[in-house]
Amino acid sequence: MNRDIKYIAVHCTAGSQKTSIPDLLEIFKARGFKAPGYHYVIDAAGKVHQLLDEEKVSNGVKGFNSISINVAYIGGVVQEGGKLKSVDNRTPEQRSSLRLLLMELKRRYPKATIQGHRDFSPDVNGNGIVDPWERIKDCPCFDAKEEYADIK
Repeated sequence: MNRDIKYIAVHCTAGSQKTSIPDLLEIFKARGFKAPGYHYVIDAAGKVHQLLDEEKVSNGVKGFNSISINVAYIGGVVQEGGKLKSVDNRTPEQRSSLRLLLMELKRRYPKATIQGHRDFSPDVNGNGIVDPWERIKDCPCFDAKEEYADIK
């Protein structure tokens, strides 16, 4: 199968930065996913883990998985006042590894757009921008389009 990749979608796992790869795989299994949610995951130490071959479809963004490569960093939330709060808590190692991974994926898929999961939300008011109030999710908890705009 030779997939036509149109997006490189950036995610957070929306969990603790201490989550292990086996724990993450168990979460996907418990949700009934036939495949992991991401092709690649970057742990807090910056190590890149490939969970799924790029030729296979992951479960990252409903409706876009067949045309996307999904990558995530472990983290994205903190416990605050007994509630989970979205936060960009990438470690310096995750930031570095994520940038390098995205550069490599963009080299392999030059026509693909790099964007966050949140950027797949509908533009409800039609202004050409997915405004914060229109986002279905905060993921990846930072503006991936802006941060990686220089990766060509």
